[in-house]
Order: sequence, then C-alpha cells, then structure tokens
Amino acid sequence: MMRRLISFIALAVVLNACSKNPITGRSQLKLLPESQLQSMATTQYQEFLSTNKVVSASGNRDAEMVVRVGQRVTKAVQDFFAQNGRAKDLEGYQWEYKLVDSKEVNAWCMPGGKIVVYTGLLPITQNEAALAAVMGHEVSHAVFNHGNERMSQNLGAEAVGTGLQVALANKPAATQQLFMGAFGAGAQLGVLLPFSRKHELEADHYGLIFAAMAGYNPQEAINLWQRMEAASNGQKPPEFLSTHPSEGRRIEQLQKFMPEALKYYKPVSR
Repeated sequence: MMRRLISFIALAVVLNACSKNPITGRSQLKLLPESQLQSMATTQYQEFLSTNKVVSASGNRDAEMVVRVGQRVTKAVQDFFAQNGRAKDLEGYQWEYKLVDSKEVNAWCMPGGKIVVYTGLLPITQNEAALAAVMGHEVSHAVFNHGNERMSQNLGAEAVGTGLQVALANKPAATQQLFMGAFGAGAQLGVLLPFSRKHELEADHYGLIFAAMAGYNPQEAINLWQRMEAASNGQKPPEFLSTHPSEGRRIEQLQKFMPEALKYYKPVSR
C-alpha cells in the first residue's frame, strides 16, 4: 500500500510537471524549478571560468566579437519573447558572454544566460553571422528549457519533491557533472548527454530566427555546417558535433526553416 501511495504521488508530480511550451507547442517534463537551475548555473559557471583560460574582451578582437554577437542575439531573444507575451520566461537571466582559450570546437549556454564560446570554434565559424547561428542555437537550448528536461529525465526519482538540493546532497559530484553535461559543458568530464532530435530541431529553428532578428544573415548557417562537415574529414566529429544530427541532416532541416527565418532578417550596420 505504501509503495502504491509513493508511486501515485510520484506520478502526480510528474504529470503536474508536464506542461506545453506556449511558444513551441511541445509538451515538456520539467521537474526542477528554473530558480534552482539558475542558482546552480551561477556557481558552476564561475567555477568553470576559474579553472579555464578566459580571453579578456579588452583589446582582443575575437573576445570583443563574442560579446558583441552575444549581446545582439540575446537582445533578439528578449524582443522575441516580449513580442510573444512571454517576457516573464526570462526572469532572472543575467546574460554573460565569455571566450575561453581551448582547442575544443564547442559553445554552450547555461540557465540564466551564462554563455561560453571556445576559441577552437572560431576557425570554423569564420564570421559573425555563423557565430550568431551557433550562439542562437545554444541560447535556444537554455531559454526553451532543454537542459531542465535532460536533468529531470536523468535524475528521475531524485528530482521529485525537493529536487536538485536532494540530488546535490546525496551525490554532489555526480549531480554537478550531470548538470554540466546537460547543458553541453561536460565534454571534459566524459558525461556529455545527447540532446534529443526534438531539442536539436527546436534549437536550429529558433536559433535561425534569433540570429536573423539580431541582424545576421541566417543563410550563413548553411555554410557553417558545410564547413563543420569538411572539418570532420570523414572521421569522428568534434565534441560539438558528437551530440548532434549529421551535418547533411541538419542542413536539410535548416533549409526548411530558412524561409521563416528570412522574414525576420533585417541587416544592421556592423
């Protein structure tokens, strides 16, 4: 009887945590409060920055570019959410943009707008529009709560009830690694978790829109992924690609999303 009661309560919590995203229209399982994830993101972000070589935006053109593109993309995100009556969904976001010196081909965004781009990505992006496509994609994962879904699925029963605090108290190291992996920052920890196809399609779709709204030609995303494909040389792809659909598949989807994204595109002076 007790087991049945516990199962019933757990099921009720899960069902209550399932909600339809008002923008994407997709049902999502989110067992963890956004405030908890943002709080943990602030801690993990600062720890990451303290143990990695951050390139100063003062006097470094690449770091300045990351900040500039990041600011334009996130302004587009804020405008998009406001236009759709969902400005409150971004409450608590304190946007930050950092370039980290690393050969990894990677970029990610944590809850609350904590963004990192690796220098290893820049030889492939090559220009601001391609970088905007990447940053728009990564920001989409954050603002559409994809990491929350991944954490909820992987924490399972530990996410029910008091949630993240319980998981941290019981398994602090494992939970921290799971968190970093859930938001694409865990490659070095060996726990990088693949986003689902639905997550990737959403991030590609809205990432193009955000880049276009920021004044960057979304069509540059096609060239970007062609360069990604060339960079793999038929071998194992970079970490940034290992959790994503094949380049050919992604390009097909981007081409389908392009007409809508172009409607938002208004070039701005650099």
